[in-house]
Amino acid sequence: MMSSVPPSYRGHRYPVEVISHCVWLYFRFPLSYRDVEELMLQRGVTVSYETVRRWCLKFGQAYADGLRRRRPGPGDKWHLDEVFIKINGELKYLWRAVDQDGNVLEILVQNRRDKVAASRFFRRLMKKARAVPRVIVTDKLRSYGAAHREVMPSVEHRSHKGLNNRAENSHQPTRQRERAMKGSRSAGGAQRFLSAFSGISPHSRTRHHLMTAHDHRAEMTVRFAIWEQITGVTGRPAAA
Repeated sequence: MMSSVPPSYRGHRYPVEVISHCVWLYFRFPLSYRDVEELMLQRGVTVSYETVRRWCLKFGQAYADGLRRRRPGPGDKWHLDEVFIKINGELKYLWRAVDQDGNVLEILVQNRRDKVAASRFFRRLMKKARAVPRVIVTDKLRSYGAAHREVMPSVEHRSHKGLNNRAENSHQPTRQRERAMKGSRSAGGAQRFLSAFSGISPHSRTRHHLMTAHDHRAEMTVRFAIWEQITGVTGRPAAA
């Protein structure tokens, strides 16, 4: 696992504990900035929703990148899928890739789902993952086959609707958040949010239905400790 240096909080008058907790609340649960403001007020911390928004924009991606660097490399079987999303009243396509363990490898918001869009997603995916898979699994969209032959012809391609439940299921948290946010205002805004969201949200999501309560608490204790490390809560002064 690669170590990461926490982001700088220079110039911020709030402690790192407050900043990191607000960002965690926003990306972990289907909350608005105003919801986070109210939750913090209940805890005796007065912070405006605009400040929470700026923190999420500034630190969300840095936290997500820190968590990704702590994870093992991707598996050799990648599941790819695309879904409709509505942005400012217009339909766009959200492309997503996960490995066999459900780890999100890449997401990309695009206007189309043709060969050009699929090829762009493939290239971006391999660059981000810094790896080439043994096999990719997609649905029956023809654009995948055309892009596969152009970008990664040596990789096995399995095209079957029923084989791609892993990628389709990974869209569910995004769909829940999309409903809570009532859509996005721009493609760039959606891309920035989802990039951070896909890195932060899964860190606090365990398969607790397959675990005992004791094991789940132990696992979450470890994950909270990792969160404190990558955000800088541990190992540095409380105030920033």
